[in-house]
Amino acid sequence: MGGKCDDDTLIFELSLITSDGLELPTDVLLDTGFSGWLAIDEQDLEGLDWIYLRTIVQKTARGISDFDIYAGKVRLDGSEFDILVHVGEGLTEVLFGLKWLKTRRLVVDMALGVLTLGDGGS
Repeated sequence: MGGKCDDDTLIFELSLITSDGLELPTDVLLDTGFSGWLAIDEQDLEGLDWIYLRTIVQKTARGISDFDIYAGKVRLDGSEFDILVHVGEGLTEVLFGLKWLKTRRLVVDMALGVLTLGDGGS
């Protein structure tokens, strides 16, 4: 899976999948400071009809924040994934977290503008 790297940002595209199967293509920003799978703003949750699981308190770059955790579904590089999604207030970007890097291999060459996220392994 390829992405874009420019202005010191790493951006991929994935699809958020609503509870009735509609796919919504979305640009996501890789955030190396976020340890979860995906984080979205509460207004982006509208229409997805994902299942609420619980609320957690988490330390962020902006301080301590409450996040609602939802069972979400996304499509990445042709495959569907059931993941936990952090939903918060005031997130300006959809954030792609470090959990993905436990199962996928990230290759970044900023000088060449190359960004790939492939299958894990050596």
